[in-house]
Amino acid sequence: MTMTGHCLCGAVSYTIEGDLQMCGVCHCKNCQRQAGSSYSVLFAVADDQIKISGDLTTYEDHADSGNVVYRHFCGTCGSPVKTSLPTQPGMTYIKAGTLDDTSVLHPQVHFWTDSKQEWVTVDENTPQIAKNPG
Repeated sequence: MTMTGHCLCGAVSYTIEGDLQMCGVCHCKNCQRQAGSSYSVLFAVADDQIKISGDLTTYEDHADSGNVVYRHFCGTCGSPVKTSLPTQPGMTYIKAGTLDDTSVLHPQVHFWTDSKQEWVTVDENTPQIAKNPG
């Protein structure tokens, strides 16, 4: 399968070859702030599955654990595009809203549900992790 996506202004685009490794919803406060919304939907691919064109700006964030979280975004329009974690080498997390065809997305897990917005309802049949997905 080939998937494509891009930021709001189109300065950053990507192509992914192969299947998604995981699709999830993060409710942590930092993802809420970065997304400017109540949560962030993301999916994982191996680094060698994705080719990115254009320049990303990187913000070094820190999880509650103290681990580094690199948040990569378009420096022109500000769209968050991907996240990388030194604790998970070889894996890239793509922000689902940048995908051209989102029909392939089916979130399998919600994490950091302890900090989800009170008005957000999560399907009780979908696994939920209160904090870090460990």
